[in-house]
Amino acid sequence: MKFGVWVLVGMAILLSVGVLGSEKSVSAQVATDPVFVGAGDIASCTSTGDEATAKLLDTIPGTVYTTGDNAYESGTASEFENCYAPSWGRPTIEERTYPTLGNHEYYSTANADGYFGYFGAGRVSYDASTKGYYSYNLGEWHVVALKSMCEKVGGCDATSPMVTWLKQDLAANPRTCTLAYFHHPLFGSGNVSGGSSKMKLSWEVLYAANADVVLNGHNHNYQRFAPQTPSGEADPVQGIREFVVGTGGRSLNTFKTTVANTEVRNANTYGVLKLTLHPTSYDWEFVPVAGQTFTDSGSDNCDPDGTTPTDPVPGPPKVISTSPANGATQVAPTADVSATFSEAMDASSTDGDPSTITATTFKLVRLNSDGTTTRVTATVSYDDATNKAILNPSSDLSSGRTYKATVTTGAEDLFGNALDQNSTKVGNQSKSWKFTVQ
Repeated sequence: MKFGVWVLVGMAILLSVGVLGSEKSVSAQVATDPVFVGAGDIASCTSTGDEATAKLLDTIPGTVYTTGDNAYESGTASEFENCYAPSWGRPTIEERTYPTLGNHEYYSTANADGYFGYFGAGRVSYDASTKGYYSYNLGEWHVVALKSMCEKVGGCDATSPMVTWLKQDLAANPRTCTLAYFHHPLFGSGNVSGGSSKMKLSWEVLYAANADVVLNGHNHNYQRFAPQTPSGEADPVQGIREFVVGTGGRSLNTFKTTVANTEVRNANTYGVLKLTLHPTSYDWEFVPVAGQTFTDSGSDNCDPDGTTPTDPVPGPPKVISTSPANGATQVAPTADVSATFSEAMDASSTDGDPSTITATTFKLVRLNSDGTTTRVTATVSYDDATNKAILNPSSDLSSGRTYKATVTTGAEDLFGNALDQNSTKVGNQSKSWKFTVQ
């Protein structure tokens, strides 16, 4: 994942391992490739650092991210309006900002009301008004904003809502390049706070999906790490490169130790990290505020061969079992109808495209004696663990009547392959079956 790295580091660095490769750049600069720029630990009414970093954002086009702790000291509504809004909340910056939240957002209320009130409906272009985690695509990249205060939304373990969602989101968005950002770093050398193990399971999910970059804050300094595993072992092939960018303006903290795989770090410069996201690679540049000289820049590939993930189950999906079975009788009027697929299906809308498992692609009709049909009103859900779509009628089915269920070819797997129940026929074929209610 990480060959041909090009690195330039300014004179003011505290630690550097220097040039990591002989290639000058892993990809040519393309004017249309998106820019992703930001930092964390940002605004305070007692500091002017956020004003200085906001001036940098005024000159750098592109999508703005935050890595949490946006408004000090406690993330109150007043602090967002009076401290954050005049700098990073200026309209030309806020309208392109995709934030995450940190621990300080919870200092005033148990639900981070100040953050969600400020970045709620009508203020940003995504739906994260209650969860605090979400995803989107930026150019050819898939970008995931996580909530490292995961204990506030059901926990941080493997079966928690956020980690379960993350697995589904990454499966639904197979990309050559993937980036995640959140507040607490897994690895860090901060004096006040270092790394936080609570995000290790999220890292493991990202690592298994071949993610490339993680951005964090929390440590009020800048750190760049070599690609590594979730256990902290150097891994130049599949490893994730972590950047800590807690340099948004609140304050700066020194280091208490040097964590393994550290490449570059600096504890005396406010600034923002700018990433240029090419289709199969990225460039990074730490941009310091006016009057400072430290910088750090370089490039890296997402994957050694630059290929996209392959379909683990080539070809179109099929329905492999149904409930009730075709021809079943004495079916209970209260029964749900289900279809189990041969592989995982695209039942998520987190990738910006609509789900393909819906009441439009999975439907039920009652067969009438005059040859007509009556559509049954129902809701449709999908169980990722079993690859099963479930149709739940809104009222009991009619006794003694026969019903026909159909899954159409609008149902697709995660790689966009449409359902084809009979590959020996020309064109994709839907799946239908009948049953009779007792």
